[in-house]
Amino acid sequence: MAFFAIIATFIAKIPHIKALAISPLVIGIVLGIVFANTLRNKIPQSWLPGVLFSAKTLLRTAIVFYGFRITFQQIASVGTEGLILSTVMLTSTMLIGIFVGIKVLKLDRDTAILVASGSAVCGAAAVLATEEVLKSEAHKTAIAVGTVVLFGTISMFLYPILFRSGILQMDFTQFGLYVGSSVHEVAQVVAAGGAIDAVSSDTAIIVKMIRVMMIAPMLLILGLFLSKLGNHNSKDAKKLVIPWFAILFIVVAGFNSLHLLPTNLVTSINHMDTFLLTMAMTALGMETHLAKFKQAGLKPVLLALILFSWLISAGYFLTMHIDKLI
Repeated sequence: MAFFAIIATFIAKIPHIKALAISPLVIGIVLGIVFANTLRNKIPQSWLPGVLFSAKTLLRTAIVFYGFRITFQQIASVGTEGLILSTVMLTSTMLIGIFVGIKVLKLDRDTAILVASGSAVCGAAAVLATEEVLKSEAHKTAIAVGTVVLFGTISMFLYPILFRSGILQMDFTQFGLYVGSSVHEVAQVVAAGGAIDAVSSDTAIIVKMIRVMMIAPMLLILGLFLSKLGNHNSKDAKKLVIPWFAILFIVVAGFNSLHLLPTNLVTSINHMDTFLLTMAMTALGMETHLAKFKQAGLKPVLLALILFSWLISAGYFLTMHIDKLI
């Protein structure tokens, strides 16, 4: 897995790829899928434990260390507006995604939740974390990540165009709030906010980090939700699913807020964490076969499109009226 992660990291640094804000995680899962559908049967059996280790243990570890990207001071700096906006957008997107996905589009539960979490929280990382709670099949994770890449990339280019054209009647700070609360991936938020102004960029990144931190309570609530419904993938149908890695994620974020570690060390930890997430993504890709994508059809993409439309429209409306909600 480390070899594939190194290749993915190298590809992500190619100027044209970097300009599109395509993270090593996405490249890793693509490499894994390509390998799974070409040379998968030729790898030694001794590799298989490494694939499973990367997809499970390394994944949990990487999500815990993701907390080093956040501080409570960042959350406080955007005030009540950023917190309320992030909370409303995340909650509404998750609920709409689950309801429309399962009840309207008749998608299976796991695919609907994975697509919803990727749109609502923080893209591929959120899909990975949610997959760990659901214990879903690898191809469903890959499908959800694919929708994040598609609509997140569109957002990255569309938002600045709408702002410059004058369609979005908002100032730099409002644009930052809008981008941070409604664009999928962290890298895409950086690109969209940075394309306009430093104020927009800083505000967008901080609001996005609030959404990232909310992955922990979201997973805890999801665990309670699954325990009520009964997890069809588990023999213990009514067993409460507690994602301990999500709790440790908050603990790490709290520790990071104390600024006890040198900045360069935290930066190195974040680079290492991205590498571990890339290994986990690659492993999930290796468990994915293209035939599963054909079975899923276009419904996951349609669900992602509906959520994308919601993020754009509701995100704009709430941003412009957030002062009335406080």
